[in-house]
Amino acid sequence: MRKKLTIKDIAKELNVSISTVSKALNDSHEIAEVTKKRIQAYAKEFNYKPNFNALSLKNKKTKTIAVLIPNMLKYIYAQVFNGIEQVANDLGYKIITCVSNEKTSKEIEILEMLSNGSIDGFIISPALETSINKEYSHFQDVLDEGFPIVMFDRIPKELDCDKVMIKDHKATYNAVEHLKNTGCTNIAFISTNNKLTSTKKRKKGYLKALEEFNLPINQDIMVDLTEINYKEYEKALTPMLEQHQIDGVITTNEATGIAIQKVAQKLGYNIPGNFSVIAFSNGILARHASPQMTTISQHGEKMGAKAAKLLIQRIEEDVEKPEYETKIIKTDLVMRSSTKSFLKLNYK
Repeated sequence: MRKKLTIKDIAKELNVSISTVSKALNDSHEIAEVTKKRIQAYAKEFNYKPNFNALSLKNKKTKTIAVLIPNMLKYIYAQVFNGIEQVANDLGYKIITCVSNEKTSKEIEILEMLSNGSIDGFIISPALETSINKEYSHFQDVLDEGFPIVMFDRIPKELDCDKVMIKDHKATYNAVEHLKNTGCTNIAFISTNNKLTSTKKRKKGYLKALEEFNLPINQDIMVDLTEINYKEYEKALTPMLEQHQIDGVITTNEATGIAIQKVAQKLGYNIPGNFSVIAFSNGILARHASPQMTTISQHGEKMGAKAAKLLIQRIEEDVEKPEYETKIIKTDLVMRSSTKSFLKLNYK
């Protein structure tokens, strides 16, 4: 069977954007007449049959946006969704939420299913597999088809689109500074996905702070648990505390923070007397840990609200070549019982 000619095929053959082809086939006045005629002639010659769901995004708004997240386990995604939902509801938009389960193939399937005219744009945090392999062509295809995308949390620098993010390196730098100010002198760093750009940035901020504050840099207390099941975290982390006199730890998620607290308590450490813990994300686990855990809040609701406002702005402006924006969400330390308070220290 002969393959059906698509807008993407025409755009590639004539070396124009997909958006330009769509406008030409809809007889738009926004493009040059000579370009319009050339595209229309090519489409007629090769018997192009339009997909009426996909054409003319400008005139067929659905008032629906899609939110694509990697998994349902991270509390940050629930926070982001709340922020998106509030803004979307206020502006009259509906939301479709999809989960990639950290698989590129699932992302591609979802994007192909939804980019047929059923939604107006996407808010996306890429899958782990996508981020590690830096395979972003399926996102670029969607952008080329005229759909706006706002990326959040895991941000591909290779992709030209709107983005909402935190400064990961600054967050860990501030965490080290707080631990140093509360008396910690040997601070460990524990991660669970060392191939993610965000994890690399967090480690970079940690190392920069150690260097600037003249604290020891020891590779033996920088532990990555990428290949370890979370049920085995305590077992994997015990040797580090047995072999090194650590008094402070920064972890990239709350589950790891809880594990290191349990190990420290089993080995006789007093939290926060002579052992402090700070974890990324300000979720439910941190509030129910014993003791309650100090966290780095990424302000997921603010992140979601910013992403939704950016996306809806793009949808309603419908500019073919917009000037993309990157919005920075400032992180904060949420002080709880796993760290000493700077104000309560008695300096001599």
